[in-house]
Amino acid sequence: MKKEHVFLIFILFFTFLVFYLFYRILSPFLEPIFWAIIISIVCYPFFQKLQRIMKQRRSLSAMTMTLLVVFILLLPLTLLIVNLANEVVKGYYWVEEMTKEGRLQAYLEQIRGIPILDRAFEKLGQYIDLSQIDPQHLLLKNIQKVSTFFFNQSSIILKGLSGFVIGFLFALLSLYYLFKDGHHLFETLKEILPIRPKERDLLFHRLQEMIIATIYGGVLIAVIQGLLGGVSFWILRIPSPVLWGTAMALLSFIPFGGTALIWGPTAIFLFIQGTFIKGIILLAIGVFIISMVDNVLRPFFVGARTKIHPLLLLFAVLGGIQVFGMIGLVAGPLIAVLCITLIEIYIQGVK
Repeated sequence: MKKEHVFLIFILFFTFLVFYLFYRILSPFLEPIFWAIIISIVCYPFFQKLQRIMKQRRSLSAMTMTLLVVFILLLPLTLLIVNLANEVVKGYYWVEEMTKEGRLQAYLEQIRGIPILDRAFEKLGQYIDLSQIDPQHLLLKNIQKVSTFFFNQSSIILKGLSGFVIGFLFALLSLYYLFKDGHHLFETLKEILPIRPKERDLLFHRLQEMIIATIYGGVLIAVIQGLLGGVSFWILRIPSPVLWGTAMALLSFIPFGGTALIWGPTAIFLFIQGTFIKGIILLAIGVFIISMVDNVLRPFFVGARTKIHPLLLLFAVLGGIQVFGMIGLVAGPLIAVLCITLIEIYIQGVK
């Protein structure tokens, strides 16, 4: 083997080893760094305006913007988690009390008595032995699992909470320096990519558009729908408005059904109870306000930004969450857009 070949193999091996060790060093902090990058990209237009107001004082602007992110994100999130935990525990005791008094069984029998549902159960009974399914026991079992988690896994919760706090602090530190020095890092990254400037700009433009579309077109709409749903439940005095509002926010990512999977059955339950006015009001709010938010705001925020088929986007979000956790909410669509853009660049190069 020639000396030049040995040297090349050594250089490649040494380069791989250095990058692998560098990855291992940063791996504990990749999640907070990733979220800091996402937040900085979304908030960067506001940071530029703030910088102009503060007469180009980049360090002071970066510190101010980071503190604004803390107050806008951390305080509402903390209140949400505390209220959500309280409502889950209260919800378990409420269901347990209804079971002891026999009201839960009566409600379930009333639901089975609805003609449409009764026919549906008959059809389903042809394929599944419904007599072996006890909905009351199933409901209590699942609620009990949630309450047991909060009662008996306190050490895990505290450990997770401490890990979240530490990760959040690292994310804030990263966010500050991304605001302060991110433009230099961005320009350096663009320079080292081994592709032509036109293709490089297309790649970064697509990724930036996808991040903005995912945050504003997905997360923000989910928050708005969950907030509207929770407030509606609170006004109508339906138990656990924070819990159901959070559930609606999470289900809003599902294109078929979405938030209707919560307010629909709740409206039916109100009709069964005999509270027809509440049921009609909730049904009207769900159809004409909560559901319309997605139809009105999503085209405004997303528009033609993504250039990705809705079905592929759905798979990218769900698959990303399964592989990466909550990071996958953004990482999944980003990887999908990156693959599609690289294919487009290749096709243009072949032509």
